[in-house]
Amino acid sequence: MSQPNKTEEDKNLPNPADVAKSYAEVAQRASRLLTQFMERKAKEGVAAPADELGVAKAFMDLSSRLLANPYKLAQTQMNMMWDYFSLWQNSTLKMMGMPLNPVAAPEKSDKRFKDEDWEQHLLFDFMKQSYLITARHLHDTVSGAEGLDEQTQTKVNFFTRQYIDALSPSNFAMTNPEVFRETVKSHGQNLVKGFNNLLQDLESGDGQLRIRMTDTEAFELGKNVGTTPGKVVFQNDLIQLIQYDPATKDQFKKPLLIVPPWINKYYILDLREKNSMVKWATDQGYTTFIMSWVNPDEKLAHKGFEDYLLEGSMAAIDAVEQATGEKEINLAGYCLGGTLLTTTLAYMTAKKDKRAASATFFTTMIDFSEPGELGVFLDEGAVTGLEKKMAERGYLEGSEMAGTFNMLRANDLIWSFVVNNYLMGKDPFPFDLLYWNSDSTRMPYAMHSYYLRNMYLANLLREPGGLELAGVKIDISKVKTPCYFISTIEDHIAPWKSTYLGALLPSGPVKFVLGGSGHIAGIVNPPSANKYGYWTNDALPASADEFLAGATQNPGSWWSDWQQWLGALPGGDKKVPARVPGAGNLKVLDDAPGSFVKFRLDKQKKTA
Repeated sequence: MSQPNKTEEDKNLPNPADVAKSYAEVAQRASRLLTQFMERKAKEGVAAPADELGVAKAFMDLSSRLLANPYKLAQTQMNMMWDYFSLWQNSTLKMMGMPLNPVAAPEKSDKRFKDEDWEQHLLFDFMKQSYLITARHLHDTVSGAEGLDEQTQTKVNFFTRQYIDALSPSNFAMTNPEVFRETVKSHGQNLVKGFNNLLQDLESGDGQLRIRMTDTEAFELGKNVGTTPGKVVFQNDLIQLIQYDPATKDQFKKPLLIVPPWINKYYILDLREKNSMVKWATDQGYTTFIMSWVNPDEKLAHKGFEDYLLEGSMAAIDAVEQATGEKEINLAGYCLGGTLLTTTLAYMTAKKDKRAASATFFTTMIDFSEPGELGVFLDEGAVTGLEKKMAERGYLEGSEMAGTFNMLRANDLIWSFVVNNYLMGKDPFPFDLLYWNSDSTRMPYAMHSYYLRNMYLANLLREPGGLELAGVKIDISKVKTPCYFISTIEDHIAPWKSTYLGALLPSGPVKFVLGGSGHIAGIVNPPSANKYGYWTNDALPASADEFLAGATQNPGSWWSDWQQWLGALPGGDKKVPARVPGAGNLKVLDDAPGSFVKFRLDKQKKTA
């Protein structure tokens, strides 16, 4: 008997056997994870969830303040209802074919609602505007509460935004037009694939959800990221020091040493050839060195901030002098690396060590009086909770800190991947920046506790003699080294107005430059890209607002301005024959990028 002809719709249907197999695999995988989770919890003992950040108390305070002024709360609710009435009226008129301006529209930079159906389709447009109206009024109500202290206000603002972002209709299968279309088209296979992706992320996170942001298998250090040729010429417990191969016949007499943050890996400054800052520096003729921090385990729990000073930045300065024979070195520090570099300069000043020819600070906080939204995670209760975790393990797990930073830009760094990976059922796109962002690093217990308590909580670095390290009182006001500060206007991690306060502390010549974009893109901004621009001001007024009001906006990259600044310093234009790694007093230990940077926590867990 002949089979009836299949319709096009029938041909597109998934094979029932394949569907059954997929569901069986998902069920088996989910069952295994659930069993492992329950067994682990049974061994640990179930404890009440701790509120180390004081979120519950903050929102209780908010509730009491709002209820203390019922008239204002009622007025807010009435205003929201009027916006809803306007939306219902506009939607009715739009259904009748009348063109109208929306009651609520997303920001142009909001990527959640870029699909055209959010505007063209009546139902999705209604859901979008309804969400935006609710979000706006909820945010205004919370941020307008009277009588809250600054820390509580920042906390409720931050977590209200997290709540608002989480409830966006773009984050749910039936209210996201793109996901809805894909679900119909694939007969739900996108959701099955997405659930598999979710289980895979739970497995790789050992029961904790670690959302994959990129295809980590697409990159390999030394192959397609971190490729600038060089050699490891020094190593101790905390650092490997890389000296890059010369790219010019002659090089500037003063070598350049970069101190990266230990909270991330250094190769953010050497991602690809076209945007690598270290390659650009070698191409300009600088003998370029960079520190590669160890990714510590419990054996290094005792290493403190003093060790990071002596065995980190100071050891690297000594090594650069040994490698080149030079007693004047241009120094640069990125973020936390800049905070350490500031401390190093004060230490060197007290020791009458004059090897620092200049110091450059990339998005560096020195005065922590205005930490921005990171302050939400850094009060006494939160730090005490972190210390308990670190005391048990000997370090702060890198993924925990990465999760904190991701929350600062949740829509871009969390929810967009939830939609792509779990709802659309797609694999993450290979992207070198996100590969680096997923490459977490740990922090030793002693060092991180000291840093949080003395910098963020007590803000002692800015106080003359507020810190004492290796028997030396740290006083930034005595630092006379020429300093160049570059911050970025959209920085969520080191807000530029906070970094500006730090630029006022040294007593030597200081140039402050404000770049466009954010913490990463604004720094990794090669001249060839001709993007973002930067603001300069010959004066250094008392406030950041005054600086910007009197600043001149310049096109292109701040890298060019920095190069001119370095060249204008005394002896900044002197050159010597190119220096080859290993040719000086330090011998080659390994090829760049070295072994420290290759240690990945996620790879370790997969092979454990």
